[in-house]
Amino acid sequence: MTQKEMMLSGMLYDSRDKELREDAARSRRITRLFNNTTEEQNSYRTQLLKELFGRTGENIYIEPPFRCDYGSNTYIGENFYANFDCIILDVAEVHIGKNCLLGPRVCIYTPVHPYDAEIRAMGIEKAKPVTIGDNVWVGGNAVINPGVNIGNNVIIGSGSVVTKDIPDNVIAAGNPCRIIRPITDNDKEYWQSELEKWRRRAAAVNP
Repeated sequence: MTQKEMMLSGMLYDSRDKELREDAARSRRITRLFNNTTEEQNSYRTQLLKELFGRTGENIYIEPPFRCDYGSNTYIGENFYANFDCIILDVAEVHIGKNCLLGPRVCIYTPVHPYDAEIRAMGIEKAKPVTIGDNVWVGGNAVINPGVNIGNNVIIGSGSVVTKDIPDNVIAAGNPCRIIRPITDNDKEYWQSELEKWRRRAAAVNP
């Protein structure tokens, strides 16, 4: 197996491998181009992101600056938005579902460095994949750690450090991140009511 194959299989691998350095250089080139774009270049931004990632939906928007290790190991669903300063260290695969929002400075990490200092200094490491389901909102400055699976319809509070799996349909926050409460029908009713108020106000302004 190549070092890249071992990396993606969750085995120990040599991060100094030539193929991996070349892949990382590709990512640095594309993200440099992306981060130097202007707000008038939205089509070009989208083109660069589709070149960078392993897969995206048609509708993807990331506010520069953005950083990642490889990009090609990240798979993003339809209707994705990430605010400023997002970082995805995709040494292992990162899968993000549809309709997901990432607040500013959200970080997604997959690398796992050895606890043995001597081995760690050799540049030998491994990684665990991260999965984020559909309709997830991750608040600003949250950190998603290696091996975490976040379910569908989840809200992660700002500043959270997610170290364990989070099930569907909950609000979770804290360091370490813990479930605060489920998302209920009362939440849906409240926000549907707020939406109806907004529609009435909008109709009054623009009859």
